[in-house]
Amino acid sequence: MQKEDIVKSYFQAWLDKNIGPLENIFADDIVYSECYGPEYHGLPQVLKWFADWNRNGTVLKWEIKNFIHQGAFTVVEWYFECDYNNEISGFDGVSIIEFNKNMKIVSLKEFQSKSEHNYPYE
Repeated sequence: MQKEDIVKSYFQAWLDKNIGPLENIFADDIVYSECYGPEYHGLPQVLKWFADWNRNGTVLKWEIKNFIHQGAFTVVEWYFECDYNNEISGFDGVSIIEFNKNMKIVSLKEFQSKSEHNYPYE
């Protein structure tokens, strides 16, 4: 699998609430930093977070806007929208993803930006 296919498979797992593919996507020693603070160390923590989150939430959209590749790293620009505890929210974001030699994700760092923009000088 190519890096873009792996990322698309990961995003689709959230849309489908399907934990199955995650063991093939992430390395056992994955470090995953969410954009609002939580950090998960190791595949067991990522799997627990995925299961726990999906009990209260549903990912409605996770649309990829752009990929940038540099060596072992891939940067993905995206739009995310979810319904969590009956509250719908969305935001733009970027993930910096590092792949190991086995093409598994060993590091993923998310960053968020408001999806609504204003133009103060227009």
